[in-house]
Amino acid sequence: MPDKVPPTSAATAARSILTRLHEVMAARTHAQGKLNQVVQIIGDSLDSEVCSIYLLREGMLELYATRGLNQSAIHVTRLGVGEGLTGTIAANIETLNLDEAAAHPEFQYVPETGEEKFHSFAGVPIVRRERAIGVLTVQHVEPRKYEEVEVEALQTVAMVLAELIHNAGLVDEEDSAGQTVNHTGQDVMDGLQLVKGLGLGKAVFHQPRVQIDQTVAEDTEAERQRVYLAFDKMREQIDHMANQAEFGTGGEHEEVLQTYKMFAYDEGWGRRINEAIDSGLTAEAAIERVQQRTRMRMREIDDPLLADRMHDLEDLANRLLRIVSGQLGTAASSGLREDSILIAKNLGPAELLEYDKRRLKGVVLEQGSLTAHVVIVARAMGVPVIGRVRNVRGLVREGDELLVDGDKAQLTIRPTQGVLDAFEARFARRREKQAAYARLREVEPFTRDGQRVQVMMNAGLRDDVPMLPLTGADGIGLFRTEFQFLISSVLPQRERQTRLYKDVLDAAGDKPVIFRTVDIGGDKSLPYINSENAREDENPAMGWRALRLALEREGLMKVQARALLDGAAGKTLNVMFPMVSEIWEFDAAKAVFEEQLAFLKDRKHKLPQAINYGVMLEVPSLAEMMDLLVDKVSFISVGTNDLTQFLFAADRSNPVLAERYDWLSPSILRFLDRIAKGVVGTRVDLGVCGEMGGRRLEALALIGLGYRRLSITPAAVGQIKELVRQVDTKAISQAMTGWLSSPPPSMREALTAWAADNGIELD
Repeated sequence: MPDKVPPTSAATAARSILTRLHEVMAARTHAQGKLNQVVQIIGDSLDSEVCSIYLLREGMLELYATRGLNQSAIHVTRLGVGEGLTGTIAANIETLNLDEAAAHPEFQYVPETGEEKFHSFAGVPIVRRERAIGVLTVQHVEPRKYEEVEVEALQTVAMVLAELIHNAGLVDEEDSAGQTVNHTGQDVMDGLQLVKGLGLGKAVFHQPRVQIDQTVAEDTEAERQRVYLAFDKMREQIDHMANQAEFGTGGEHEEVLQTYKMFAYDEGWGRRINEAIDSGLTAEAAIERVQQRTRMRMREIDDPLLADRMHDLEDLANRLLRIVSGQLGTAASSGLREDSILIAKNLGPAELLEYDKRRLKGVVLEQGSLTAHVVIVARAMGVPVIGRVRNVRGLVREGDELLVDGDKAQLTIRPTQGVLDAFEARFARRREKQAAYARLREVEPFTRDGQRVQVMMNAGLRDDVPMLPLTGADGIGLFRTEFQFLISSVLPQRERQTRLYKDVLDAAGDKPVIFRTVDIGGDKSLPYINSENAREDENPAMGWRALRLALEREGLMKVQARALLDGAAGKTLNVMFPMVSEIWEFDAAKAVFEEQLAFLKDRKHKLPQAINYGVMLEVPSLAEMMDLLVDKVSFISVGTNDLTQFLFAADRSNPVLAERYDWLSPSILRFLDRIAKGVVGTRVDLGVCGEMGGRRLEALALIGLGYRRLSITPAAVGQIKELVRQVDTKAISQAMTGWLSSPPPSMREALTAWAADNGIELD
């Protein structure tokens, strides 16, 4: 029998075992024979009387190989996940090291193994892809705790065993996908509603998991050099992040950056990876080994702040692993091959746009917020998004079928057939509706009494414009020019802006396009545009943003004005200023355009045929100046999203308040009625931009108030056109007048009942 190797360090103990295991793994022996040799090698090296391997098969931990226990118990002894000490290790993915096993509350005596004479016990999970697929245990007659270096050696060996076990097909794939945490069947996770909608597809990780093909090193020094080079490259990336679009100056972004730097330059982290390489692991396996240790610590942490820091370390380790393995691309670079649900910790808007919209059916984020730039872009793309789904990357495996319900902010993992059938029924009803709407594509939306209502669509990307003919919208009532700024890491040059605006107008043909000047700042902050006035905003929604910022940064507005004027050469330019609070702000913004128009005229540039100036009415103060405003503008678009939060002093990015205040409350409707009455008898075209106009019941109320232009998400165009054709404007106007004069207990219920009585479908 070989001599015991003195475990002077975890590295030397593990290296001794791995050196001998390497020969076993390379031999042409069947899997059972290899594991029989493995338990002998580990027992010899650690001078342990018992060494056993349990594998997860058909949902149970089956004793697969042992030295020291009764051989007759092999393939007979089976423990449930969570049952006994071995089951507890698998369920919690934790290590146990006990001098007296029977004293542990989870101890369970298994008579057929003959283990009653053994007192000491140590066990480690065999983990693959963050899930326990088995357990490696050692036992000894004498009551003693195993040395820390011995437990470290066991953990390293267990990692190598995970690959051997998987490659040999000893653990059924369905079992290895998550029995240890009871996630092989259907599971439902709640999150934060970011973008509504339904999506069904296969799980795709934005940052694909790195496949580690080789765990045992041939040349330790060569592996060490690979890690050194990867660390250098990673540190360069972290240092460079300060200049990238996702990191601004000050605030949360800077804290994240400082945490990343702290870990990237942490000598302890690098030392632990080096020790893992000393034990005989490849660079990739060494990083994964240290990650496993970090994950085990994360499961024990109750402090949310410390847990977040450990998540940051996990994220950085994944970055290092991708660098050292050369697997650097995202899932977008390889393309989506089927209907897919994208899983990510977080996403930037430019990263989202790299994916094929035809196959991207939903996005699930571990983080994410209502004000994130990616949410703004996803909403424009019509892709449902759920955020703050904790540990989703740990519970979902690549290729799992996922069902995203953005309406309920729920993610269903591996849905049952019954759930799929119900979901498909919802989809089928939606498809039937869409088919009915498609038949209205070429039909002009006139009401029953002959009133023409313009149903326009919102857009912000070049790729949105083809939706015009597909939906039959009357034009683009809101083109958000800031999207080009949000998806860029640098300020878009004038030539690039001009090209976009020209392309949009060319694609729209004879249908009108209303360009809203850049609405940035506040919740849409850009790192390459810093404003002294915006840095201390405690409430960004009401802070230094939109037209306020643009007038401060006059160069920004001049460039956009020139680009819009050039892009609209020979056509009609409709330009709208956002967040106008007072008349002088409109005058100042218009003056910038008129100045650039004179500049272009002097240089004989081709000019727009006509220019119509308008405002986005979203700040209540502007409504108090309607009598003066109507003499200055060609059109007014009421921005119901911001207007609502300003009227109710309720931040719509706050999930607690997001659904509290109803668009059909008398206060909102009376305010909108006052605006509508303010343009009666003038030549001002009045419309609504925002989600309110895209909901059938709310749109019915707006028509009753006299609004004849609705600009909404492309997906809602068909249903609103259908609604318009069912409405008698005189009847609904009369009803609205009565309700506003003497509001019922619930305006929503009253309007719903009225619609039913008048044959108007609302679903």
